[in-house]
Amino acid sequence: MSPQDLEVQQKKELESREETTKTGRYFVPFTDIHETADALTVTMEMPGVDKQNIDINLEKNILAVTGNVDFSAYDNLEPLYAEYNVGNYARRFTISSKIDQNAIAAAMEDGVLTITLPKTKEAAARHIKVR
Repeated sequence: MSPQDLEVQQKKELESREETTKTGRYFVPFTDIHETADALTVTMEMPGVDKQNIDINLEKNILAVTGNVDFSAYDNLEPLYAEYNVGNYARRFTISSKIDQNAIAAAMEDGVLTITLPKTKEAAARHIKVR
């Protein structure tokens, strides 16, 4: 599945998504998707989110990612100037059957979440030698 196909499926999912019942402000994190012969890599910006406050769930081919900001760090702060809002993050993706769902991995560093979606052996690109 190409990144464009994944994006189209993600847009369809957002359009059909039920309204969230969580309170508070949620933002859609900026996301890049890159494809290699072996995997898709999803990179999401979640400034202010610690790795222990990230929740990634996979159910019925839907990968749901939530990142929660620890708002206690902002208690008693009265900014003189602010260019961005602070809030939690949420994003959902439909995962193809060409992804090895048991091998999905995630890492968080400096406010950037990286999710690796390895392709199944059948879906991985391969070179066929001509005899």
